[in-house]
Amino acid sequence: MRHLSPEDEEIVTAAVARAEQDSDGEIVTIVASRSDAYHDVALHYAVLAMLIVPAKLALLPKAWIDRAATLLLGWNGEFDRRALMVVLFVLLTLAFLIVRLILAFMPLRMALTPGRTKSRRVHRRAVELFRASCELKTRGRTGILIYLSLLERRAEIVADKAIADQVEPEIWGEAMAALVDGVKAGEPGQGMASAVEKVGEVLKRILPPRPTNPDELPNRVIEL
Repeated sequence: MRHLSPEDEEIVTAAVARAEQDSDGEIVTIVASRSDAYHDVALHYAVLAMLIVPAKLALLPKAWIDRAATLLLGWNGEFDRRALMVVLFVLLTLAFLIVRLILAFMPLRMALTPGRTKSRRVHRRAVELFRASCELKTRGRTGILIYLSLLERRAEIVADKAIADQVEPEIWGEAMAALVDGVKAGEPGQGMASAVEKVGEVLKRILPPRPTNPDELPNRVIEL
């Protein structure tokens, strides 16, 4: 998933400037390549592979085990307890390392990551960025963050108190849909601009512009 081009950045910046002219709200747009590395997901699958090894060994026919003993220890060879523990340790280690190495390939790791996990990580990251870039940064607590995480193809809208007190989260559904549709179509910049326009329409209704309407937060899109 590509980042925004310079042309995309100009489109989004212009959309933010237009939206802020018609309301007292301050819109911040952030685009991130991803919200998390999901190392724990790869670790969980690697541990699961380790747990499967002894379960599989327990189901092997005895004839197969005898054949393996013959191949490794010669005729009439049998695994004693120490040999069995060594073999089990080696197999567990190999299972863990192989799965962990395979899941170093990020597209596969993302494909195996549950959708709910992705949504939770994107939401958590959006809240963190909102607190750093918007919350308490405007005199009337009128900041709102539109956050797009490209790898997960998910977006979040987080609003400061003056907006959140008047708008139910479901109201942002159209803006979220426009943003995600733009990403899926390979036009993240246009999707972000469309989301900004729809957010601006809501802000215009609940926060009409004041006679003095300073630009308190940056209009340019922030890329992480």
